[in-house]
Amino acid sequence: MIGKQGQTRSLSSTTKAYVEMTKPRIIELLLITTIPAMVVAHRGWPGWSIVLWVLLGGTLSAGGANVINQVYDRDIDRIMHRTSGRPIPTGRVSPRAATVFGLALGVAGFVVLTLTSTLLAGILSLVAYGFYVLVYTMLLKRSTTQNIVIGGAAGAVPALIGWAAVTGDLSLAPWIMFAIIFYWTPPHFWALSIKYEEDYRAANIPMLSVVAGDEVTFRQIFWYSVVAVGVAVVLIPVAELGWIYVGTVVGLGGRLIVKAARLRSDRALAMPFFVFSNLYLGGVFIAMALDRIADTAFFGSVTLWLVIGSRLGGGGGILVLVSEISSDARAPHVSRFRQVLEVAITALFAFALLWASWLAVGNGVKFAWYNGASPF
Repeated sequence: MIGKQGQTRSLSSTTKAYVEMTKPRIIELLLITTIPAMVVAHRGWPGWSIVLWVLLGGTLSAGGANVINQVYDRDIDRIMHRTSGRPIPTGRVSPRAATVFGLALGVAGFVVLTLTSTLLAGILSLVAYGFYVLVYTMLLKRSTTQNIVIGGAAGAVPALIGWAAVTGDLSLAPWIMFAIIFYWTPPHFWALSIKYEEDYRAANIPMLSVVAGDEVTFRQIFWYSVVAVGVAVVLIPVAELGWIYVGTVVGLGGRLIVKAARLRSDRALAMPFFVFSNLYLGGVFIAMALDRIADTAFFGSVTLWLVIGSRLGGGGGILVLVSEISSDARAPHVSRFRQVLEVAITALFAFALLWASWLAVGNGVKFAWYNGASPF
């Protein structure tokens, strides 16, 4: 009996370790962005069957990428206090077993999404998996302050997967949803990195606060927050959303920008900002789903929302570009050319989306723009 109890405890602890490696709390936030994209794409609830299958496929794929990330980062995980208790550094799971597990999850995610929704959704899951492992984990994380900016694109792909799972294609709206998450990620993660700054310093990870200090980090948190809110506003006319989404974006977005501005005067506000940023992203995506399910009428003026969103997103993008190409924001051994190129990629993406939004909403809006309603 004792032996059986010991085996049961061992199996339970092993299972817990494998689940822990998938980072369930991070996956929860990713899935919150998947379902609303499906709802908006379907213009209503797409059905429980496809939603559950897509959630399963997305969970498997994201979990697999998180496992491989921990295999590769096991050396620095042992150094950092925040990660030293993970399964691989503590020896609860071997790197080889974790590698097999992580790869199997990635393949399973692709298969589930492809067989139960669309091939495009499956391919996007592989793209996100590969981008997170190869680009973020192996290429950017240890080399540049832009690690979480560009690497954060992997966490924005679930919005594309959700849309593609329903429609089989990608239009402008899911790319704007992608951008909401993409520009939200840097201020969200930089706020957390301030709390664990000494961990990153000890592990020689060039997080922005470690390389450039608080002032530059808080400035970038503010401008990226402005861009994130700007692209969220642009989604109003592009997806023809109503008062539920409008009220949420205006209320939570304004609050996010105010909280980001206050960080400059009080470093202790970094963690409250981090917590609120989670509420902001979840609130915005849940609001777009509720708005589509309730089928509320389009709220306000198309031109007004495009102008507000474009000025926030475009103006914030310009100031992100100006701020981050400064020498004090560069990691050691990163050339000025590489820094400018990395920052320009993120800024130009915002400008391209804003331009596409103006072109996509119809001749009426374009006529108003050409008669003096500049997007910036």
